Parts: sequence; C-alpha cells; structure tokens
Amino acid sequence: MPTQVKALAMDSATAPFRRIEITRRDPLPDEVVIDIKFAGICHSDIHTARGEWGDVIYPLVPGHEIAGVVTAVGPEVVKFKVGDHAGIGCFVDACGECAHCRIGEENACLERTIWTYNDIGADGVPTAGGYSQQIVARADYVLRIPDSLPLDKAAPLLCAGVTPWSPLVRYNAGSGTRLAVVGLGGLGHMAVQLGKALGCEVTVLSRSLRKREQGLKLGADHYYATADPATFEDLEASFDLMLCTVSADLDVDALVSLLDLGGVLVFLGLPPDEQSFHIEPLCLGHKVITGSDIGGIPGTQAVLDFCAEKGIAAQIELIGADEVTEAYNKVVAGDVEFRYVIDVATI
Repeated sequence: MPTQVKALAMDSATAPFRRIEITRRDPLPDEVVIDIKFAGICHSDIHTARGEWGDVIYPLVPGHEIAGVVTAVGPEVVKFKVGDHAGIGCFVDACGECAHCRIGEENACLERTIWTYNDIGADGVPTAGGYSQQIVARADYVLRIPDSLPLDKAAPLLCAGVTPWSPLVRYNAGSGTRLAVVGLGGLGHMAVQLGKALGCEVTVLSRSLRKREQGLKLGADHYYATADPATFEDLEASFDLMLCTVSADLDVDALVSLLDLGGVLVFLGLPPDEQSFHIEPLCLGHKVITGSDIGGIPGTQAVLDFCAEKGIAAQIELIGADEVTEAYNKVVAGDVEFRYVIDVATI
C-alpha cells in the first residue's frame, strides 16, 4: 500500500521550508523504491521554488540531486537489487521512443520529459523531489552510483556533474584543450575537476580572486579575476572552449574575445535577462555561442562512472533540514563552497 514519508516543502515563493508528509506509491513492475540519504541543493531548486522560472505547484518539494539506497524493486527490474546505491537526477520519465530518447538525450524528449519535481507524473500526481525520505521511479531513469563514491558527495553529480560533463564530451575536450571555466560555484568546481581529469589546461575566470586557492587545489592551472580589466587584454584569443556556469548578466562580447579561432562559448547558467552580443567577432573568428542542458541517462551514468574511476567528488557542506531555508539565501549570496547537501535523516 502507498507509504507516507516526511518531506520539506515550500508553500509559496516567499515561505520558509516546513515539514510535511507526502504519499509515495507502491512500485509498478518496472519501478524501484529508493530510500533517500542525501539531496543536493541546486540553484535551479531556488529559481523554481521562488517562482522565478514560471508557474509552481505548491506545496513544492524540490530536489533533483538525489542519492540513496534501493529498498524495493518491481518484478520486471533487472538493473537493480535491494541494497544497491542509486540516484535520480533532474527527470524521472520520458517517452523512451522518440529520436532524442533513442540517442540517450531523454532530457530533450520530443514527447514529454517528466521532471523530478514541479511536474505532473505519469500517474497524474504532482512530482515531489529529493527533499524527502523516499522516492519511486522507473528503473530506466535511475542511475547506478558506484560503491566507491560516498553518497553525500555523489548526490550533486546528478546535476552539477553531468551539466558540465555534457559539453566537455560534446566538444571533445581533452589533452591540448585550453578550457576556461567562468564561475567557481556548484557547476564551476565540477567543471574544473572534470576538465583537468580529461587532460585540459584549465583556467578559472571568477569575479575576484577570493576562491583562487580552492580553484588551484581542485586542479585549475590558472585563475583570473574578471573584475580586473587587464584580464581581458592579457587573455585575448586564449581559449578553445569556455563553460559559463554563472546565472548573472554578462558582457558576452568580452567573453567571446577570449576565444581563439573556432572557439566555443557554452552557457550552462541561465541569466535572468536577455543577453546581447555582436555578430562580427563570431564571423571573423569562426566562433560559436551555444548553450547546454544537463544530460540524458547514458551521459549521467558516464559521469558517475568517470568520477568513481578518477576519484572525483563534489565539494560539499552537509546541512540539516532546519538549515535549508537559510541555505537558499546563502546560495543566492554566493556564500557556499561549493554545494549544500541535505542530510535527509534530519527531516
């Protein structure tokens, strides 16, 4: 029979989190039940919960960086067994049959991707995310977390890991690639580690030098402050690939000037306002401005396996349920190094 579990929810865009009970259904034959141990706090959670990205289904239980332990499996499931470490990222279902799903880009399903929270599930019930004790999902959309990855540090890989991983793989980043990472937050600190492990020469571009020591420890070869005008003069035409991880309004032309011939600027963050840039530098330099979103199931599994192989993990601050409301404010203020993760046992 359906299970009542504890969760953290917001009742409005300005409300603090409160404890509620939600219902998790019994697993269908192709589904698994996961007891959630840890849930990362992604800036997307905050944008959504505060109504900055459109309509919200309140009460909202956010969380799409989910790590836990499988406690039940449907009779058709062969991918998991009870006791396995497992995770769920930004979506819990898709059609599985369209052209995008067939190439492992289920996050861009042509029919309908069902998001982990603030959506309507296949059962007609609003989806609830990882700030809760348990979740039920189709096994095809659940990830295997290698045993060598601690669950608390693995949770952010389900979003903050796969988001930079996708363009790094798409643009063949590796030995000889001059990679710039704009911003050293949740996404940026993972981009630095992944880029370095792939063999890139990694440069961090941050507003100030405040996190320079941390950036170099994570593997960055160079670290510059974008607030210093000399940075853009000194680094003109220096990079093959640039991952912009911040969600603030930016001088796009200034970033483009740092790309070498044929360079690619990839936006991973979503600035709140329209951005403008000039076309001429793109034409003259054969440069590309593009964007990238999370990744499908194969890509997410690949980054988990890669991190396990290379000993890479998210840098986290573990917090309790009573600290989540304040953690949201701190994330917006940039006061986190580098990912808050909720200990779900405290709910």
